[in-house]
Amino acid sequence: MEPIKNPEVKYTKLFINNEFVDAVNGKTFPTLNPVNEEKIVDVQAADKDDIDVAVAAAKEAFKRGSVWRTMDASARGELIYKLAELVKRDIVYLASLETLDNGKPFMFAMGDMMMSIRTLKYYAGIADKFSGRTVQVDGDTFCYTRKEPYGICGQIIPWNVPAFAFIMKIAPALATGNTSVIKPSEQTPLSALYLAALIKE
Repeated sequence: MEPIKNPEVKYTKLFINNEFVDAVNGKTFPTLNPVNEEKIVDVQAADKDDIDVAVAAAKEAFKRGSVWRTMDASARGELIYKLAELVKRDIVYLASLETLDNGKPFMFAMGDMMMSIRTLKYYAGIADKFSGRTVQVDGDTFCYTRKEPYGICGQIIPWNVPAFAFIMKIAPALATGNTSVIKPSEQTPLSALYLAALIKE
């Protein structure tokens, strides 16, 4: 497969509550091509107010009785598997975007995308296989453990493998029924934003 030489940057806004939005403060920052240090595009810059909005949305999505909280584990797995298929569909674009924003060779970026797809499929497959256990206790007692989601996961991803790190953070969190608030690296935010669009899709 050949890389896309100058991939179009499609998303530069914050992704909160399943929507792309401007930062509350209106500030942006440039993301640079590390090969020539030229600006690729300006991206919305989140601060405390945006984090508060994102956490409130994650809390709402996680509250008892919500669609996400009451979704069957097998249905969560199906959604994660669908995301893997969307990454596979757009693998050349994602790897090209990663190369542009990160500076790594295209073949390495393709390897990162392949690992991302495998990781998503792995967690899709085990989403409905997290189980508790019964515990032997004395007397006329039935004792068992039941695993439940923890809540909102605050996740920070590095610059060196941004797409794969994004997937490594969200896949286990979502498979187990949690919600996520993710902060991509300022050096390499573009693949995370595109993955957010695939999540919405």
